[in-house]
Amino acid sequence: MSNNLSFSYKRSVMAQKQSLPYNAKVIHAELRAREYETWAAQNEKNTHVSVGGLDSIVLLAFLRNIGINPPAISVSSLEDKSIQAVHTEMGVISIRPIKSKVSVIKEYGFPVVSKSKASKIEHLQKIDSPKQTYIHAIMTGKMGKQGGYKHSDKIKLPDKWLKLFGGNYAEKRPDLDCKTAPFKVSDKCCYWLKEKPCDDWAAQYNSVPYLGLMASEHGQRELGLIKNGCNYYGKAVTRSCPFAIFTRQDLLQLALDLSVKVPAIYGTIERKEDGQLYTTRAQRTGCSMCGFGIHVEKRPHRFDRLREDNLKEWEYWMREIGWGEVLDWIGIEWENEPHQIAGQQSLY
Repeated sequence: MSNNLSFSYKRSVMAQKQSLPYNAKVIHAELRAREYETWAAQNEKNTHVSVGGLDSIVLLAFLRNIGINPPAISVSSLEDKSIQAVHTEMGVISIRPIKSKVSVIKEYGFPVVSKSKASKIEHLQKIDSPKQTYIHAIMTGKMGKQGGYKHSDKIKLPDKWLKLFGGNYAEKRPDLDCKTAPFKVSDKCCYWLKEKPCDDWAAQYNSVPYLGLMASEHGQRELGLIKNGCNYYGKAVTRSCPFAIFTRQDLLQLALDLSVKVPAIYGTIERKEDGQLYTTRAQRTGCSMCGFGIHVEKRPHRFDRLREDNLKEWEYWMREIGWGEVLDWIGIEWENEPHQIAGQQSLY
């Protein structure tokens, strides 16, 4: 899709492709992957697969199934033990993070809410920030001269989070009782733990990545895939996302078709009475210390599963590093076990 086309048109094209039958999407993914391999060869580039959780594990299996066999890399130490085991079994190359998880949290702050919102909260936590126009937009949605003095709900942080993190600039929203959190928030964890190590490896081996991203995941990933398409060949960034038009159902069906080994943290892939596929435990995974999206998870949430799988690690993150205080601040229950909640059946 041309970058000159309007975003609304690109969104409609993405929606149309997402509505294709499953078999057509699989063919589309193969075409995009082969197109990417051809481009890489013509431009004297190598390719690799950046692997993390189930989505990219399925992508690696899919590429190998169609005869594309690039090396696979991962900062595996950040993943759940069961994911690490599958990485080892599949021959994924393990690379080291630039900084440790603890040092990133202590130096920059906790990854909470979402990547984009954490970045805005980080700005709000800087007293007397030089970026006052941006701070004003985050607090009120009112844009400055550069934004044509318009209102932007896209830039404004929702009131829910302003009340918890906007205390340094409370005078900009006197209608809210804005507080100042006793801990730092940041979106820097992904950069130091995953992005830079993988980028450095790619630069060393003159390689461009395949990624297991899907537009159906929404958020920044959806926007990026709609804007740039499945394969993107930019000056600074080149990447292929063959599964861009897949839904979660497509991904799980392909995992079954390819007999992919599902890491234990996800449980197993099962089918409901209405035909919908689902994983019996985690639906999504990430670093054991990542809080992005925790506020929209039902219990048992990711920290509950960490407690079940590794009580010692759970105690460390929640009590020693301070995740318990963070979850208390944003209103997420964690100290009581899910079966202790009245009216909710335990899934343990």
